[in-house]
Amino acid sequence: MADPLLFNPRTYDPAHFDPETRRLLRATVDWFEERGKRRLIEDYRSRAWLADFLAFSAKEGLFATFLTPASAAGEDSGDQGAKRWDTARIAALNEIFGFYGLDYWYAWQVTILGLGPVWQSDNAAARDRAAELLAQGEVFAFGLSEKTHGADIYSTDMLLEPDGEGGFRATGSKYYIGNGNAAGLVSVFGRRTDVEGPDGYVFFAADSRHPAYHLVKNVVDSSKYVSEFRLEDYPVAAGDVLHTGRAAFDAALNTVNVGKFNLCTASIGICEHAMYEAVTHAHNRILYGRPVTAFPHVRRELTDAYVRLVGMKLFSDRAVDYFRSAGPDDRRYLLFNPMTKMKVTTEGEKVIDLMWDVIAAKGFEKDNYFAQAAIEIRGLPKLEGTVHVNLALILKFMRNHLLDPAAYEPVPTRLDAADDAFLFRQGPARGLGSVRFHDWRPAFDAYADVPNVARFREQADALCEFVTTAAPDERQSRDLDLLLAVGQLFALVVHGQLILEQARLTGLDQDVLDELFAVLVRDFSAHAVELHGKDSATERQQEWALGAVRRPVVDEERSARVWQRVEALSGAYEMAP
Repeated sequence: MADPLLFNPRTYDPAHFDPETRRLLRATVDWFEERGKRRLIEDYRSRAWLADFLAFSAKEGLFATFLTPASAAGEDSGDQGAKRWDTARIAALNEIFGFYGLDYWYAWQVTILGLGPVWQSDNAAARDRAAELLAQGEVFAFGLSEKTHGADIYSTDMLLEPDGEGGFRATGSKYYIGNGNAAGLVSVFGRRTDVEGPDGYVFFAADSRHPAYHLVKNVVDSSKYVSEFRLEDYPVAAGDVLHTGRAAFDAALNTVNVGKFNLCTASIGICEHAMYEAVTHAHNRILYGRPVTAFPHVRRELTDAYVRLVGMKLFSDRAVDYFRSAGPDDRRYLLFNPMTKMKVTTEGEKVIDLMWDVIAAKGFEKDNYFAQAAIEIRGLPKLEGTVHVNLALILKFMRNHLLDPAAYEPVPTRLDAADDAFLFRQGPARGLGSVRFHDWRPAFDAYADVPNVARFREQADALCEFVTTAAPDERQSRDLDLLLAVGQLFALVVHGQLILEQARLTGLDQDVLDELFAVLVRDFSAHAVELHGKDSATERQQEWALGAVRRPVVDEERSARVWQRVEALSGAYEMAP
């Protein structure tokens, strides 16, 4: 019997979506399944470009349907409302792509990034052009980062010299640009040579097939084409300009806001496929006369992996609701977004590591999905800003979130067939200190009778005490090493909050919830001990840290019931050969 909490291609039926979305999601699953595991793995090993996948997407109108906002769909968009930017179904497709291979997800992800500056632009001709390219099955690219400066947009060396006719000639290089080998449109960030400061920023549209666009190489050893390209006296017409000045800077950051959210559900898909393989292998491998899964430490590791994965899904699903309900007066997504990027993807690494410790050498074998999962799961925490960058961002919200709640109307589950138009009119990328949040405590109060939720609540309350009585002083506020340890503690509280909200909305089994929070209690204690050991931690902070350590509530019968759910994954799914 399939586990309702995990994606399983054998039983997948996204009936909660509209008919066209349901058809496209199922068609994507069927395409991968018909292709088979051998072909999937061989293409990964041989670094084959994804031409057949992109041909499938073009034929079905997959990217065009999912990535064209309603405002750009035009009158001939087919089924009413089929073309829209719907974060819920985008998340569902991320999970499917991750399940079958991150290379497929990556081509889709960088298309999303490339479209961000276009859909935020007032340039109607460029928007129409992008919509037409999508309809033709083209992919897109986001030309932001550079070899010398990375994604430091203050220091771009892509220079645009005015041509005297309202346009520019662009010269410079970009590095680590996905789809740069094949993109019908590349959104490129640069600066004018005749204007100093932020007013000189420009986002413009380039074509990778233009003679002045020079593809240098693929900078990674992978099917993902992560390009280095150089523009040499590239003609940028006035009609190619997407944004100028501060608006170009905001478009860059707001595009990343949209794009980084996709990493969490890709990580979930990777972990789900790997989990089916790992549990099936471990349960059917006999060691010293009994199945590997008979050993207590193996059961603990696989159970921890399972509940961590469930937590990843619960948090991400709930974060979708806040993303879709966002507006000028509700910017809570600006916290939950880096949380999905930082917390969920690093949880994915832990899930893979726990399973790999169990299956050991099996995880290297070339005929398994797990071998590529173990590699690809490492990339997601490192894309769209490092873990450290996103943790530092998360910290900006800590005091308001923990200590100064505001009143909001409850946010429902958002699976409606609506266009998430606000994502492309987020406005200036500043003012994070003014973002307010609803009270986190009621989510915990609703499960006060679940032993490990109650235990974790003690730790969350202790963190509030830390912020009010032992927060880093001015000198420590410059010690990022110490601050990141605090950030990990805060991230756990936010992680737990949205997990509980989603558990309430979905009626999650309380055994699974209790087992999951036992893991979170251990995690909080571990980060508290880490804070205790920081060089600059004060005596008061050290005392607080040890006082925040808790032991989870142990219940062997509960753990045994959750183990039965994990054990049932053995043989539940195997990709067709």
